[in-house]
Amino acid sequence: MILGVLDLPAGTWFPWHAHESHQLAWSAQGVVAVNVGDAQWVLPPTRALWIPAGVVHRTGAMDHALLRGIYAEVGRCPVDWPEPRLLTVRPLLRELLEYLTGDIGDEPRRRAEAVAFDLLEPVDVVPITVPMPTDPRARQVAEMLVADPADDRGLAGFGQVVGAAERTLARLFLAECHLTFGAWRTQARLRAALPWLAEGLPLDGVARRVGYSSASAFVAAFRRAVGIPPGQYFSG
Repeated sequence: MILGVLDLPAGTWFPWHAHESHQLAWSAQGVVAVNVGDAQWVLPPTRALWIPAGVVHRTGAMDHALLRGIYAEVGRCPVDWPEPRLLTVRPLLRELLEYLTGDIGDEPRRRAEAVAFDLLEPVDVVPITVPMPTDPRARQVAEMLVADPADDRGLAGFGQVVGAAERTLARLFLAECHLTFGAWRTQARLRAALPWLAEGLPLDGVARRVGYSSASAFVAAFRRAVGIPPGQYFSG
Protein backbone atom coordinates (compact mmCIF):
# COMPACT_ATOMS: atom_id res chain seq x y z
CA MET A 1 0.00 0.00 0.00
CA ILE A 2 1.33 3.44 -0.96
CA LEU A 3 -0.11 6.61 0.55
CA GLY A 4 0.09 10.10 -0.86
CA VAL A 5 -0.94 13.30 0.92
CA LEU A 6 -2.15 16.27 -1.12
CA ASP A 7 -3.20 19.69 0.13
CA LEU A 8 -5.90 20.82 -2.31
CA PRO A 9 -7.20 24.41 -2.45
CA ALA A 10 -10.94 24.79 -3.01
CA GLY A 11 -11.92 24.30 -6.64
CA THR A 12 -8.82 22.28 -7.59
CA TRP A 13 -9.56 19.48 -10.06
CA PHE A 14 -7.20 16.89 -11.48
CA PRO A 15 -7.69 16.00 -15.17
CA TRP A 16 -9.27 12.70 -16.16
CA HIS A 17 -6.86 9.83 -15.53
CA ALA A 18 -6.55 6.20 -14.41
CA HIS A 19 -4.15 4.28 -12.16
CA GLU A 20 -2.47 0.90 -12.56
CA SER A 21 -3.23 0.25 -8.88
CA HIS A 22 -6.49 0.25 -6.96
CA GLN A 23 -7.10 3.56 -5.18
CA LEU A 24 -8.92 4.55 -2.04
CA ALA A 25 -9.78 8.26 -2.31
CA TRP A 26 -10.33 9.82 1.11
CA SER A 27 -10.15 13.33 2.52
CA ALA A 28 -8.87 13.66 6.07
CA GLN A 29 -10.16 17.24 6.08
CA GLY A 30 -12.64 19.02 3.83
CA VAL A 31 -14.85 17.61 1.09
CA VAL A 32 -13.67 16.11 -2.19
CA ALA A 33 -15.60 14.85 -5.19
CA VAL A 34 -14.83 12.04 -7.62
CA ASN A 35 -16.36 11.76 -11.08
CA VAL A 36 -16.48 8.47 -12.96
CA GLY A 37 -18.24 8.90 -16.28
CA ASP A 38 -21.60 10.59 -15.58
CA ALA A 39 -21.56 9.54 -11.91
CA GLN A 40 -20.34 11.70 -9.06
CA TRP A 41 -19.49 10.86 -5.46
CA VAL A 42 -18.99 13.56 -2.83
CA LEU A 43 -16.77 12.54 0.07
CA PRO A 44 -16.56 14.19 3.49
CA PRO A 45 -14.11 12.63 5.97
CA THR A 46 -16.70 10.00 6.93
CA ARG A 47 -16.71 8.54 3.41
CA ALA A 48 -14.13 7.21 0.95
CA LEU A 49 -14.37 5.84 -2.57
CA TRP A 50 -12.79 2.62 -3.80
CA ILE A 51 -11.63 3.16 -7.39
CA PRO A 52 -10.53 -0.04 -9.17
CA ALA A 53 -7.37 -0.04 -11.24
CA GLY A 54 -7.90 1.20 -14.79
CA VAL A 55 -11.10 3.16 -14.05
CA VAL A 56 -10.93 6.62 -15.64
CA HIS A 57 -11.90 9.31 -13.12
CA ARG A 58 -11.16 12.80 -11.92
CA THR A 59 -10.93 14.14 -8.39
CA GLY A 60 -11.50 17.65 -7.11
CA ALA A 61 -11.84 19.64 -3.90
CA MET A 62 -15.22 21.16 -3.06
CA ASP A 63 -13.48 23.24 -0.39
CA HIS A 64 -9.97 23.21 1.04
CA ALA A 65 -9.16 19.52 1.51
CA LEU A 66 -6.38 17.19 2.62
CA LEU A 67 -6.66 14.34 0.15
CA ARG A 68 -5.21 10.94 0.98
CA GLY A 69 -4.40 8.92 -2.13
CA ILE A 70 -4.08 5.30 -0.97
CA TYR A 71 -2.90 2.86 -3.64
CA ALA A 72 -2.81 -0.94 -3.53
CA GLU A 73 -1.12 -3.23 -6.06
CA VAL A 74 -3.65 -5.34 -7.93
CA GLY A 75 -1.87 -8.67 -7.42
CA ARG A 76 -1.32 -8.15 -3.69
CA CYS A 77 -4.62 -6.54 -2.71
CA PRO A 78 -7.17 -8.69 -0.82
CA VAL A 79 -10.02 -6.48 -2.11
CA ASP A 80 -11.04 -6.74 -5.75
CA TRP A 81 -14.33 -4.90 -6.24
CA PRO A 82 -14.77 -4.40 -10.00
CA GLU A 83 -16.75 -1.16 -9.70
CA PRO A 84 -16.30 2.00 -7.61
CA ARG A 85 -17.70 1.53 -4.10
CA LEU A 86 -18.64 4.14 -1.53
CA LEU A 87 -17.14 3.23 1.87
CA THR A 88 -17.73 4.24 5.47
CA VAL A 89 -14.70 5.68 7.26
CA ARG A 90 -15.24 5.02 10.95
CA PRO A 91 -12.83 6.35 13.61
CA LEU A 92 -10.69 3.19 13.73
CA LEU A 93 -10.13 3.15 9.96
CA ARG A 94 -9.41 6.88 10.01
CA GLU A 95 -6.74 6.42 12.69
CA LEU A 96 -5.18 3.51 10.78
CA LEU A 97 -4.97 5.53 7.57
CA GLU A 98 -3.34 8.39 9.43
CA TYR A 99 -0.95 5.94 11.11
CA LEU A 100 0.02 4.47 7.74
CA THR A 101 1.07 7.88 6.45
CA GLY A 102 3.77 8.01 9.13
CA ASP A 103 7.30 6.64 9.17
CA ILE A 104 6.80 3.04 10.34
CA GLY A 105 8.64 -0.22 9.74
CA ASP A 106 7.75 -2.84 7.15
CA GLU A 107 6.29 -5.38 9.56
CA PRO A 108 4.09 -2.93 11.52
CA ARG A 109 2.95 -1.51 8.18
CA ARG A 110 1.90 -4.93 6.88
CA ARG A 111 -0.08 -5.62 10.05
CA ALA A 112 -1.80 -2.23 9.91
CA GLU A 113 -2.62 -2.65 6.23
CA ALA A 114 -4.24 -6.04 6.87
CA VAL A 115 -6.50 -4.51 9.52
CA ALA A 116 -7.29 -1.52 7.29
CA PHE A 117 -8.45 -3.78 4.45
CA ASP A 118 -10.65 -5.71 6.90
CA LEU A 119 -12.30 -2.43 7.91
CA LEU A 120 -13.38 -1.41 4.39
CA GLU A 121 -17.16 -1.24 4.77
CA PRO A 122 -19.24 -0.55 1.62
CA VAL A 123 -22.30 1.68 1.74
CA ASP A 124 -25.01 0.14 -0.46
CA VAL A 125 -25.98 3.08 -2.67
CA VAL A 126 -26.82 3.74 -6.31
CA PRO A 127 -24.45 6.38 -7.74
CA ILE A 128 -26.07 9.63 -8.85
CA THR A 129 -25.56 10.02 -12.59
CA VAL A 130 -26.38 13.08 -14.68
CA PRO A 131 -25.71 12.34 -18.37
CA MET A 132 -25.60 15.46 -20.52
CA PRO A 133 -27.42 15.60 -23.86
CA THR A 134 -25.44 16.43 -26.99
CA ASP A 135 -28.10 18.27 -28.98
CA PRO A 136 -27.32 21.98 -28.45
CA ARG A 137 -30.91 22.86 -27.52
CA ALA A 138 -31.29 20.12 -24.93
CA ARG A 139 -27.72 20.76 -23.76
CA GLN A 140 -28.57 24.40 -23.09
CA VAL A 141 -31.57 23.35 -21.01
CA ALA A 142 -29.40 20.91 -19.06
CA GLU A 143 -26.73 23.54 -18.40
CA MET A 144 -29.35 26.01 -17.14
CA LEU A 145 -30.62 23.43 -14.67
CA VAL A 146 -27.14 22.46 -13.53
CA ALA A 147 -26.47 26.15 -12.86
CA ASP A 148 -29.80 26.58 -11.03
CA PRO A 149 -31.35 23.24 -9.98
CA ALA A 150 -34.21 25.07 -8.24
CA ASP A 151 -35.45 26.46 -11.59
CA ASP A 152 -38.98 25.04 -11.78
CA ARG A 153 -39.77 25.82 -15.41
CA GLY A 154 -41.09 22.95 -17.49
CA LEU A 155 -39.92 21.99 -20.95
CA ALA A 156 -42.41 24.38 -22.54
CA GLY A 157 -40.82 27.30 -20.70
CA PHE A 158 -37.28 26.19 -21.49
CA GLY A 159 -38.30 25.58 -25.09
CA GLN A 160 -39.17 29.25 -25.49
CA VAL A 161 -35.60 30.12 -24.50
CA VAL A 162 -33.76 27.56 -26.64
CA GLY A 163 -36.11 27.58 -29.64
CA ALA A 164 -37.46 24.03 -29.47
CA ALA A 165 -40.90 22.54 -28.91
CA GLU A 166 -41.68 20.83 -25.61
CA ARG A 167 -42.19 17.50 -27.35
CA THR A 168 -38.87 17.82 -29.19
CA LEU A 169 -36.95 18.46 -25.97
CA ALA A 170 -38.68 15.57 -24.21
CA ARG A 171 -37.70 13.26 -27.06
CA LEU A 172 -34.09 14.50 -27.00
CA PHE A 173 -33.64 13.90 -23.25
CA LEU A 174 -35.07 10.40 -23.55
CA ALA A 175 -33.02 9.50 -26.64
CA GLU A 176 -29.70 11.01 -25.56
CA CYS A 177 -29.76 10.61 -21.76
CA HIS A 178 -31.97 7.50 -21.53
CA LEU A 179 -34.03 9.34 -18.91
CA THR A 180 -37.27 11.26 -19.06
CA PHE A 181 -36.79 14.95 -18.48
CA GLY A 182 -38.39 14.65 -15.04
CA ALA A 183 -36.05 11.84 -14.01
CA TRP A 184 -33.05 13.75 -15.38
CA ARG A 185 -34.03 16.88 -13.42
CA THR A 186 -34.31 14.79 -10.24
CA GLN A 187 -30.80 13.38 -10.73
CA ALA A 188 -29.40 16.86 -11.37
CA ARG A 189 -31.04 18.19 -8.22
CA LEU A 190 -29.79 15.31 -6.07
CA ARG A 191 -26.24 15.71 -7.36
CA ALA A 192 -26.36 19.44 -6.65
CA ALA A 193 -27.47 18.66 -3.09
CA LEU A 194 -24.50 16.40 -2.27
CA PRO A 195 -21.93 19.12 -1.42
CA TRP A 196 -24.38 20.90 0.91
CA LEU A 197 -25.33 17.62 2.56
CA ALA A 198 -21.63 16.81 3.02
CA GLU A 199 -21.16 20.19 4.74
CA GLY A 200 -23.96 19.34 7.18
CA LEU A 201 -26.45 21.99 6.09
CA PRO A 202 -30.02 21.48 7.43
CA LEU A 203 -32.24 19.40 5.18
CA ASP A 204 -34.84 22.16 4.83
CA GLY A 205 -32.24 24.53 3.42
CA VAL A 206 -30.75 21.95 1.08
CA ALA A 207 -34.20 20.97 -0.19
CA ARG A 208 -35.10 24.57 -1.03
CA ARG A 209 -31.77 25.22 -2.74
CA VAL A 210 -32.33 22.36 -5.18
CA GLY A 211 -36.01 22.99 -5.88
CA TYR A 212 -38.01 20.93 -3.36
CA SER A 213 -40.86 22.47 -1.40
CA SER A 214 -40.12 20.48 1.75
CA ALA A 215 -37.44 18.36 3.37
CA SER A 216 -39.75 15.33 3.32
CA ALA A 217 -40.20 15.56 -0.46
CA PHE A 218 -36.45 15.82 -0.91
CA VAL A 219 -35.73 12.88 1.40
CA ALA A 220 -38.29 10.73 -0.43
CA ALA A 221 -36.75 11.55 -3.82
CA PHE A 222 -33.24 10.88 -2.50
CA ARG A 223 -34.23 7.52 -1.03
CA ARG A 224 -35.95 6.42 -4.24
CA ALA A 225 -32.95 7.32 -6.40
CA VAL A 226 -30.03 6.37 -4.14
CA GLY A 227 -31.46 3.62 -1.95
CA ILE A 228 -30.90 5.25 1.46
CA PRO A 229 -31.94 8.58 3.03
CA PRO A 230 -29.51 11.51 2.83
CA GLY A 231 -28.68 11.38 6.54
CA GLN A 232 -27.44 7.81 6.19
CA TYR A 233 -25.48 8.64 3.02
CA PHE A 234 -22.98 10.73 4.95
CA SER A 235 -23.32 9.60 8.57
CA GLY A 236 -20.18 8.43 10.34
